Amino acid sequence: MSAVLDKPADEKPAAKKPSPWAAPPRPVWEEEPAKAGLAGKGLVLSLACLAILFPLWIVIVTSLQSKKTIDEAGGLVVIPKGITFVAYQELLSGGQVQRATLVSIGVTLVGTLFSMAVSVLCAYGLSRSGSLGHRWILMTLLATMFFGAGLIPTYLLVQGLGLTDTYLALILPSAVSVFNILVLRAFFMGISQELIDSARIDGAGDWRILWKIVMPLSRAVLAVIALFYAVGYWSAWFNASIYLTDQDMMPLQNVMIQLVQKQERPVGLSAQVNTGELSALALQMAVMVLALIPVAVLSPFVQRHFKKGMLTGAVKG
Repeated sequence: MSAVLDKPADEKPAAKKPSPWAAPPRPVWEEEPAKAGLAGKGLVLSLACLAILFPLWIVIVTSLQSKKTIDEAGGLVVIPKGITFVAYQELLSGGQVQRATLVSIGVTLVGTLFSMAVSVLCAYGLSRSGSLGHRWILMTLLATMFFGAGLIPTYLLVQGLGLTDTYLALILPSAVSVFNILVLRAFFMGISQELIDSARIDGAGDWRILWKIVMPLSRAVLAVIALFYAVGYWSAWFNASIYLTDQDMMPLQNVMIQLVQKQERPVGLSAQVNTGELSALALQMAVMVLALIPVAVLSPFVQRHFKKGMLTGAVKG
């Protein structure tokens, strides 16, 4: 009781922390939005969400339906009639789809780590104005964004290096993105030079500065760039279609294309189907869902880094 009485009268209560879901404060010179404008924005956003989610709903629902339900609907199913996981059981019980999924996961993990290592080292070197030949290297990288050798010279190079029918052919030809390097470089240049100079005075070398100072301060942009590389490797199909001839080495995206185009089950899977409830269309939709799961799972965790990482890195420098 005495603590309450001794509290100064002019002391203000602590300010409440704003909710992360609350709208940002509006500038004093900006007028309040009209109700018609807010309703119009809500309608447009709702239609956009519906246009995105409705096809996804059809794909997921169709993959969970029996052959009888799909035949009665005449194809894609909008309103589900029961749920069956026969298509997913057949896909994950072995055969080409399971092998292709493992190939895609391995290529995505190894490729993302390799691409991030090369991009970070290149961007950090180019962000230091005193590095050897950084201006000429930067101009060369920029030139590759506007001029390319073409498909035939690239294929001859991959063939000459003996990379055809190897998993390296799925990683090395598209391992580095100049745009991602430029974004990383711009972000690294925004780090305080005084902080780096103080580390040098304390005896830290370039490797220690990069590992202990630059990278911890760049977690946002590193997360965004890593997501870009991972999605690129996971969704890639063109390199496998021209560099690989062994069907067992094909990634998931190529198997999905074969399944959709040929309107049949993948090689090695039809022998496992011993029930009459499995539909080829349900298999196609199930493969599409499997291909979408990694992107759908990873994107929400990286979403909060997009504004700080991508926009800051792209504008600075």
